[in-house]
Formats: sequence, C-alpha cells, structure tokens
Amino acid sequence: MITLHHVPQSRSMRVLWLLHELELPDFQVQVHPFDRALRSPEFLTLSPAGRVPAMEIEGERMFESGAMIEYLCERFPERNLGREPSNPDRMAWLTWLHFAETVTVHAAALTQQHIMLYEDYMRSPYIMQLEAKRLAKCFEAVEARLQGRDHLLASGFSAVDIAVGQAVLMGRRFVRLDDFPVLAAWFGRITERPACQASMP
Repeated sequence: MITLHHVPQSRSMRVLWLLHELELPDFQVQVHPFDRALRSPEFLTLSPAGRVPAMEIEGERMFESGAMIEYLCERFPERNLGREPSNPDRMAWLTWLHFAETVTVHAAALTQQHIMLYEDYMRSPYIMQLEAKRLAKCFEAVEARLQGRDHLLASGFSAVDIAVGQAVLMGRRFVRLDDFPVLAAWFGRITERPACQASMP
C-alpha cells in the first residue's frame, strides 16, 4: 500500500500526478492543510523538514519528490514513465527530472515573496525581480528543449514531463507563457491528460 501525504498546489502534486499515470489500484492520499500541523512530532517522523510530499510505502518512508519519482518509475517499469540505465534517453531523463527542482525553487521563492509574506515591508522588490528573471531563464531552457519535440524526451511522454510540468504550473503565476509558445503548447497537452486533471486541487 502507498500513502501519499499531500498539500494541494505544492511539490506533492507531481507525485500524485505520477501515481495517477501509473494507474495503481490501491494508493491512498492524505491531504494536509498548509499549517503548523506539518511541524507536529507525528508528521516529522514522515518528513523531518516538515514538508510535503511524504510517502509511506510498505512500512518505509520517503520525503523527497524527485526520489519518489525515480523510485516509483523503477518499481513500476511497465508504464514506461522512467528510463532504465541502458536507455539512450536515461541521461536526459535524469537531467530534466532534477531540473524540475531548479524551476520549482525560483517559483517557490516568488510564491513566498508575493503570497506568503503578508506585509509590503517584508517583501524585497530586488529578490522578486531577480527570481522572476531566473524563472524566465528556466522557461527559455524548456522552450529550447521542446523545439521539434512533443515531449521533453525524444522517446515520448515520461515522468520528467510531469515533474517539469508541475513546476511550470507553479511558475506561470509569475512568468507568463505568452513569450514561450512551444512551452505553452506542450503545457496545454500534458495538463489535459486525465491523470493531471485528477491531481488538480
């Protein structure tokens, strides 16, 4: 049995999306509010930093979304969402899986500045501008990668489309997709997938 600890509109969405794509019959989702409960001693046994996602699987625990994606793809290879070491796309798969976190870091910094900090005096216009430029650079990299491709890998849809797609979902609040038409088209395609729709708030 797999139990995913999830907060909507967070990194845990990428794991939830993957679980739906894997079409597993018996996973469970425990939805948490984004509040102090994530710092409770009970939750800290699942995720020592008090963050989501956390995943329980057959008595073991995981608490990093990238590791969860890699593990789940290896555990359920029949869905072809990972790329095994002998696959020519393995290097690209690993690169884009970890690049998703680069995109997310900038989107998360902007979320904090724009949304989580309630008072204007807490915010830094310099950080907001810097992080928006960094996020736009990430979008440029995805746009370039998708030239002539339907997905991030030549071999087709995979978990890296999920990971990067969820990061773009977070980041598009702060950097418009209008300047990235190839990225925008890809984003539209992948977010229309039933598994993505099932993972939305």
